[in-house]
Amino acid sequence: MTTGTARRLRALDGARLTLDRADMLDGAAPGPVELVVPSFLVEHDDGLVLLDTGLAPEAADDPVGTYGEIGEKVRMTPAQRLDRQLAAAGVEPGDITHVALSHVHFDHTGGLRHVPHARFVLGAGDRGAVDGSDPAVAALARPEDLDPVRDAGWTFVDGDLDLFGDGSVVVLAMPGHTPGNTSLLVRLPAGTLLLAGDTSHLHEAIRAPAPMAADTDRRLALTSLQRLIGLAATHDAAIWVTHDPEDWARFGAPGAISGSRP
Repeated sequence: MTTGTARRLRALDGARLTLDRADMLDGAAPGPVELVVPSFLVEHDDGLVLLDTGLAPEAADDPVGTYGEIGEKVRMTPAQRLDRQLAAAGVEPGDITHVALSHVHFDHTGGLRHVPHARFVLGAGDRGAVDGSDPAVAALARPEDLDPVRDAGWTFVDGDLDLFGDGSVVVLAMPGHTPGNTSLLVRLPAGTLLLAGDTSHLHEAIRAPAPMAADTDRRLALTSLQRLIGLAATHDAAIWVTHDPEDWARFGAPGAISGSRP
């Protein structure tokens, strides 16, 4: 197996979404938890990868008008819009070569409109949200986020995909939360990270694997979670549960730059 490395990874601060902890993990104690809704930039010699795109920019000014009832649970400032996070990182939208979309839920697709020129990579199970071929999958997504990019360059992935062919940035099939849910392996000079996406919402699920209420296939979700844990052992990788506020603090975000090299 080839073992290249990406140059660096940068966490982009996003909105906060307050939900019930018990809904995030079977068996968790009830109570509010303020989830982070981040995006990530992975810089590689052959491209710049954006993992997920957070909430829609208009949610910073009118979350309820944008999302209805769930908007009451959103806390977002204008500075947390994806376009402004990119600008703060010194990145032009046109610099993005790939968007690795972990799945099609609204808190991951809101900024797609900012990077319509990129190559979009999505698990094949979620394809129906983009092309309308599966109404049940399409119902998982927010059409307003996908409409500006439906005719963009999409790659629908069955299984895993090594983006640059050197093992440094690998899209990992993790179906269950949605049919096409994925995580991302990023090999950096300082070590390897597994960005969980929604394969897990809380780090508690790494310690005691269990599915969650919103999983479309609970059996597959648990299998994927166990796969994620196994891959962490195989690759001596740290798992960053990207929604988890404790992991967000643990890995030094916002603006964290991990494993950089010149």
